[in-house]
Amino acid sequence: MSLNPRNLSYFLKHKIIYRRDPLNDQPTDSFDWGYWYEQGTYECYTLFASRAKINTYKSLKWHLYTLWYLNPQLDQDLFTSLAKIMCNKVNGFVTFDISEQLMQSMIYEVSLQDLDFAPKNKLRKIIFKDNCKLDMRQKLAIVGQMVGRKKLSSSEIYESMLLIHDASEKITITKIAELLDCSTRTVYRNIGNELKKEKELLNQQL
Repeated sequence: MSLNPRNLSYFLKHKIIYRRDPLNDQPTDSFDWGYWYEQGTYECYTLFASRAKINTYKSLKWHLYTLWYLNPQLDQDLFTSLAKIMCNKVNGFVTFDISEQLMQSMIYEVSLQDLDFAPKNKLRKIIFKDNCKLDMRQKLAIVGQMVGRKKLSSSEIYESMLLIHDASEKITITKIAELLDCSTRTVYRNIGNELKKEKELLNQQL
């Protein structure tokens, strides 16, 4: 599978936001490396933070909707140009070919979304600062430490999966359990079908 880097020149040129920390939710604790949200937050958007590429129509639509939500200053022409760049496989955002008809349909549907409502997002409890300078192993150690004092949830499993993937390693239940200092049975009990599918998709991109 092609691992072409994403072409973010359009994002930089037009100052398009694709990562945003929570605006309203306050962290339970703050550290040099980032923030801990005991109850979690849905307000953290980190598009393109990992090497994982968009590999389903549903995910592509979510990314377009999220960009539309995070950048209300975009007019229809700029948003359409942005969508075309993301839908072109050579630019490194998606792993599949998208027809012109389907692309125009998604652009139309997303442009009708009410920007007063945030796109559905994954719960996050740990947010690392961009400049924390920790490597993946150090981040995984922190995830394990923080989870160790709280009940394991799907958000910690998801965080671990992304970090393992970014370290170019295959995600396994055993590896997740070892990193989070829990049993494989605990991981199986909390991973859920959605994360199982995400795990397989991430592993396919290695």
